[in-house]
Amino acid sequence: MTDTPDTHAVYGAPPREVVDAPAGAIRISPLTPGSPLLEDLAPGSLDSVTLLAPPGTAERRYALALALRALKDGGRLVAAAPKDKGGSRLRKELEAFGCTVNEDSRRHHRIATVRKPAAPVGLDAAIAEGAPRLHPGLGLWTQPGVFSWDRIDPGSALLVKSLPPMAGKGADLGAGIGYLAHTILTSPKVEKLTLIEIDGRAAAAATRNVADPRAEVLWADVRSSGVAPASLDFVVMNPPFHDAGVEDKQLGQAFIRQAAALLRKGGVLWLVANRHLPYEHVLGELFRNVQPRADAGGYKVIEAVK
Repeated sequence: MTDTPDTHAVYGAPPREVVDAPAGAIRISPLTPGSPLLEDLAPGSLDSVTLLAPPGTAERRYALALALRALKDGGRLVAAAPKDKGGSRLRKELEAFGCTVNEDSRRHHRIATVRKPAAPVGLDAAIAEGAPRLHPGLGLWTQPGVFSWDRIDPGSALLVKSLPPMAGKGADLGAGIGYLAHTILTSPKVEKLTLIEIDGRAAAAATRNVADPRAEVLWADVRSSGVAPASLDFVVMNPPFHDAGVEDKQLGQAFIRQAAALLRKGGVLWLVANRHLPYEHVLGELFRNVQPRADAGGYKVIEAVK
């Protein structure tokens, strides 16, 4: 009789200098297109889970509860988080699930190690709290953890107010839950709109929110080559400028370069950004006509023609 090999999963991207991930572990992340989903792991199927706990309370409890649900009885969970981004709460949250916690500290992170108890408590409630839901205020499907999950981002709202009717084929880069797409698709002259979003949770919400046959939602990294059809008539975007919680101006600039690559000559880019972000130089290099179209509340809207 052959023993069944141990099965392990790693959620997120725990820093190697903080916690070691088992070799051969299943890699899971909503920010890695094509990754398995934590939600789809069969209950009681894993021997261990190593998890970089998210910073938001509902999102973090949701991930911890799903990880515990996926473990076999007595399975091992190692959860780490920066002290100022949920790490200081890990012990209390895991104890609330009925776990006995061994806690360590390394590189400004708290690391909590537990064994799944025989009868964990509160998992279903935490999973329900962090699950996708139709938000009554937004009228859109959303989920804790996605960008601006429970409110309309003011930059996106300014862009929506500034957009003229679009026409032809276009793309929404970093589409989120599909808020911009709703406005774009009110124009009957739009033939096709490709929504590209790296967060699988947001892409799933956008698929539910944008019920229009002209729309296609892709769970993909905007920066990947061949991610969308070329020779587009228009691109709209509210590009991100944080990577792993750290401001990264090059991220938005990469979005602009990808937009220029996707557009046909004469195609138009509409973008919104925080006023302080230095995008005008790269826009000037790639587009023949760059015009500010709105400036309010710390945000700027720019139209650029290729």
